[in-house]
Amino acid sequence: MEQSDAEYIKMTTRPIGGLITSLAIPTIVSMLTTSLYNMADTYFVSKLGTSASGAVGVVFSLMAIIQAVGFMIGMGSGTWVSRLLGANKPKDASEVASSGLFLSIALGALLTIFGLLAIHPLMRILGATDTILPYARDYASYILLAAPIMTASFLLNNILRAEGKAKFAMIGITVGGILNFGLDPLFIFTFKMGIAGAAIATALSQCVSFIILLASFLRGRTICKLGIRRSARRPDVYLRILKNGLPSFSRQGLASISTVALNVSAASYGDAAVAAMSIVGKIFMVVFSVIIGIGQGYQPVVGYNYGAKKFARVRESFFFTLKGTTGMITLFAAAGFFTAPALIRFFIATDAEVIRIGTLALRAQCLAMPLIPLGAVCNMTFQSIGKSWTATFLSTARQGIFFLPLILILPGVIGLLGVQITQPLADVCTFLFCLPFIAKFFRELKG
Repeated sequence: MEQSDAEYIKMTTRPIGGLITSLAIPTIVSMLTTSLYNMADTYFVSKLGTSASGAVGVVFSLMAIIQAVGFMIGMGSGTWVSRLLGANKPKDASEVASSGLFLSIALGALLTIFGLLAIHPLMRILGATDTILPYARDYASYILLAAPIMTASFLLNNILRAEGKAKFAMIGITVGGILNFGLDPLFIFTFKMGIAGAAIATALSQCVSFIILLASFLRGRTICKLGIRRSARRPDVYLRILKNGLPSFSRQGLASISTVALNVSAASYGDAAVAAMSIVGKIFMVVFSVIIGIGQGYQPVVGYNYGAKKFARVRESFFFTLKGTTGMITLFAAAGFFTAPALIRFFIATDAEVIRIGTLALRAQCLAMPLIPLGAVCNMTFQSIGKSWTATFLSTARQGIFFLPLILILPGVIGLLGVQITQPLADVCTFLFCLPFIAKFFRELKG
């Protein structure tokens, strides 16, 4: 039996609960490790002072832009690959994967060039204050150099998940994350490179992850085969990859824009507010990575079974994933609410103002956290089955339709409290917004 046939049987016949769980566990580990990159930088850089800690939050917006491009191409290729494999078309899947790889490298290189040419004004736009700017510029320059590798890694990661080989993806990402955690203190303190050392550690770790991920393809352990000759010569393939990935780009791109808006609003209340909201964002990203991790284990299952026209399994997959993510996130939210001061203090124990601002913001976020899974799973469902425009529209809700107006209005009305509660309010609105879309989808789904 060929590898593609065995994978097809697994994805379309194995019990849903065990299948999603087996794919979700490695992806959760991968997503937690991705969060570890920035968490490690936040932790070690905070030892350099409040302004340096704020710089990590500012450059996080830049990393979100790089991630937006990587996710757009990775998810745009990956969701298409899973549907092609579900329809038993491995040759076409290889063409999409190869095309996505070269597209990701090209767009990553453009980010490097334009980012380095405009690094000073870019950091200003992203919310750097006068005191944060020098740190942000040093940190961002090395992150920009690694942009092509980072975008290509997202592509390889998503192709592996689309094939149902989440364990291979987990190994590459996890090794990089562990390496980053070890290199951070070495470069920052031992080699006395300061905040630039944190960025260099992240860049090197991303390179190692890329090499490990690529090795899975080069060693013939995947269904999709990569190569310049396998890539498409027709522009419609690249346009379709971008269209399929548009929901991910919207979601990640708006996350970057919203972080900029948050930093700018927080900057009105000083470096302590910027640092506090940055820390809360990093803590929340660890929790959110669990949702994304489970969702990325869920997506290839939905893609395969939708491509194979097994709609009953699509429905079962959705509700299994929604119940699992909601239950898990509710537990995290309860723990986060009661331990909020200690969590903030872990990152910056010496600044009482940062702890005060961050504690209230984190507790507000925890109250809304159980509502977040519905929006994420809805968005991933529509993207996985090829309904790109619906998925794109829904992806704009949380950080776009609701967050941006609220962050522009609330601080002017209720001051710093408006900065602290904008994200939770946006999450409540997004939950209500998604309900009619998913209800309509299941009414129309047959099988």
